[in-house]
Amino acid sequence: TPFTDDDEQINLEALFLLIDELIDSGADAIAALGSAGECAYLDDDEWALVASQTVQHVKGRVPVIIGISELTTKKSVSRAVYANEIGADAIMVSPFSYYRLSEDEIYDHYAAISAAISIPIMIYNNPATCGVDMSPEFMISMVNEIENATMVKESTGDIQRMRKLHRLSNGAVPFFNGCNYIALDALNAGAAGWCTAAPCLIGDLAKQLLETVEKGEAEKAKELFEQQLPLLEFIVNGGLASTVKAGLEMKGIHAGTARRPLKPLTNEKKQILENILLKLAEVRRI
Repeated sequence: TPFTDDDEQINLEALFLLIDELIDSGADAIAALGSAGECAYLDDDEWALVASQTVQHVKGRVPVIIGISELTTKKSVSRAVYANEIGADAIMVSPFSYYRLSEDEIYDHYAAISAAISIPIMIYNNPATCGVDMSPEFMISMVNEIENATMVKESTGDIQRMRKLHRLSNGAVPFFNGCNYIALDALNAGAAGWCTAAPCLIGDLAKQLLETVEKGEAEKAKELFEQQLPLLEFIVNGGLASTVKAGLEMKGIHAGTARRPLKPLTNEKKQILENILLKLAEVRRI
C-alpha cells in the first residue's frame, strides 16, 4: 500500500499506477491488503479506501481478492460483507489470534464469514505473521464443508504440506503458494498459482515461471526460478513491506516507506536490492 511522504495518507495515484503495471505484466488477479499491503498497519478508513479503490480501478480487468486478517469474528465478518458489497471477486482470510485458537473456533470463524457473504473465500495459512497454523487436513475439511470456502493459500514454506493438499483433495481443491523461495517446487507439486509481491518489482518474470511449468518445460522453469531466487530470498529476509517499497521507489513508483515500527532498508541493503533488480532487468531484455 503506497503512502505519501508524511506517512499520513494513502497514495492512490501510486496505487493505481502499480495496479496497472501488474495487470499489464500479465497478473492473473490483484490481491489487495495482504502482507505486502501492510494490512495490519492500516486503520479502518484506510483499509476500506484501499479495498474500494482497488476494485473500482481494476474495473473487472482481472479478479480482485481482498485480504482480511482480524482478531475477532465480528470484525472479520464486517470486512467480508464490505468486500462483498463493493464488488470484490473473493476474499483471502487468515485467522489472527492473541489467544491460541482451537480448530472448532477457527472453523466457526470461517463458517460465520461464509454465512454473511456470497463470494469465494481463500483460506490463508500464514502462521509466521498470524500465529495460527492450520493443517492440510483441517483446511481441506473446511473447503469440503463450508459453502464459500473454495481454495487455500499455504505460506509455511513446507513443500510436504503442498503435496498433502494436492493428495487429500485428489487435485480438486485449488491451492496457492505463498512462500517465495519454494515457488518452483510448489508449482511442480500441483499448486494452482503463486501469490507473490515479486511482480511489483520484476513484472512478468513470475508469470513466465508459472507458464513454463504448465507447459512442462522443466529446464527453462528451473533457469527462470534460479534467476529470480536472489530477489525472492532478499524479499523474505529483508522484510517484505520495506523491501518492496524500496524497490518500487527504484522503479519510479512513489510508494513511501513502511509504517513504523518497520524501518526502511539501510543504504547498504538498498544497493544490494538495486544490483539484484538490475540483473533481473537484463534477464527480461534477453
